[in-house]
Amino acid sequence: MGMVFTLYGAAGSGSVPVEATLRLIGQDYRVVEAPTWEGEAERDKVAAVNPMRQVPALVTPGGEIITESAAILVWLADSHPRARLSPAFDDPRRAQFLRWMSFIPASIYSMFWVRDEPARLVGDDLEAQAEIQRRTIDRIADCWRMMDAQVAPGRFLLGEEMTVLDLYVATASRWTPQRRRFYAEAPRMAEVVRRVDALPALQAFWSERFPFEDGWEG
Repeated sequence: MGMVFTLYGAAGSGSVPVEATLRLIGQDYRVVEAPTWEGEAERDKVAAVNPMRQVPALVTPGGEIITESAAILVWLADSHPRARLSPAFDDPRRAQFLRWMSFIPASIYSMFWVRDEPARLVGDDLEAQAEIQRRTIDRIADCWRMMDAQVAPGRFLLGEEMTVLDLYVATASRWTPQRRRFYAEAPRMAEVVRRVDALPALQAFWSERFPFEDGWEG
């Protein structure tokens, strides 16, 4: 029991790529389900490990707390080099790995804090809320398009070997504006995320923790 990670997260959330990584590296973990978008009670579950009351938050077997999805993913991958889920420090792919692992939370993931609850910024003005939602969706799509134009995928985003970057993109691209627009804006990355979706080792996991809904792809 002393070697078990504790992950605060929820199905369909930013904890999904962390949970997928824990599975792939073969670590025991338990999930404290906390869909924080459902209200204060759920956010309160996370408060003890993350004052921002957001998921994901990971508690290591040694009791260390790590928050922020990109930081958790990089730490897990680097801490388990045998799994080969991050480029080594002397690997030529390392700089681009860190670049895009930072780009996703800074430019894309952050938009959902605004998009999901626009009243945080504009109050009760429904027209302004709708406009913010439209603009954030367009901004997310623009960011995927910019990333797609600057990566040179092989089988995976950084070449022939999968990294946690692939898991991150495969998850985030399922969020609004969902896969149909992602495929249109990022055709080169589209082939990669389909490959990640189809990984035999994660088929049951995707079905359980982030299944597709009707209309997401077609």
